[in-house]
Amino acid sequence: MKDEKTMSARILMIVTSHDRLGNTEKKTGFWLEELAAPYRVFAEAGAHVDIASPKGGKPPADPGSAEQPTEDVRWFLANDAATKKLESTLRLSDIAGGYDAYFVVGGHGVMWDLASEPHLGQLLGTAFDKGHVVAAVCHGPGALVNVRTGDGQPLVKGRRVAAFSNEEEQAVKLDTVVPFPLETRLRELGGRYERGPIWSSFAVSDGKLVTGQNPQSSALVARETLAALSAAPR
Repeated sequence: MKDEKTMSARILMIVTSHDRLGNTEKKTGFWLEELAAPYRVFAEAGAHVDIASPKGGKPPADPGSAEQPTEDVRWFLANDAATKKLESTLRLSDIAGGYDAYFVVGGHGVMWDLASEPHLGQLLGTAFDKGHVVAAVCHGPGALVNVRTGDGQPLVKGRRVAAFSNEEEQAVKLDTVVPFPLETRLRELGGRYERGPIWSSFAVSDGKLVTGQNPQSSALVARETLAALSAAPR
């Protein structure tokens, strides 16, 4: 639903540049549904959306995410403006701010690059301290593990947070491949981790922090992000 705040909002969607599952030969990257569904929600709300990645240029999509494209993925791939932005993503290190919301797209690649990307950590911590919305879905919250607020504390500490669950990681048989169990790490950092049933849509909003559990949660996290934008002073 459009309102004045969402129609004037600038949202940066952030995707991984990492394309390999650890030491295996299997390909990974960002998950298409987790980019496409939120992008569509934001675009249809009238927001201006940019896409960035650590390396810039065309980021790798997880091959598995293209096998059975959802309606939102088909919409995205048929949208010239969206695909042009994906073909030439902004370089993350060139982003100094200027957005009302930052949305980290999931995909296993996040666990290798965005989880330890120092510029992103500083960008998100500063944005949050300034009152901007920080959102992430599925493995996207992996990008939050090294984010600190101005007081030096983990951004997730004491806050409600959702992310790809340990059970779901075990279900896809990648629990021994990822560099760390995301649910466990968020709990260790003091996050108040919450989850729904496996593969169900689930998201939590804690003020300016919005997170979701899995690909099925993508559109819901986007809608909650818009709600947080509407509620935030601008």
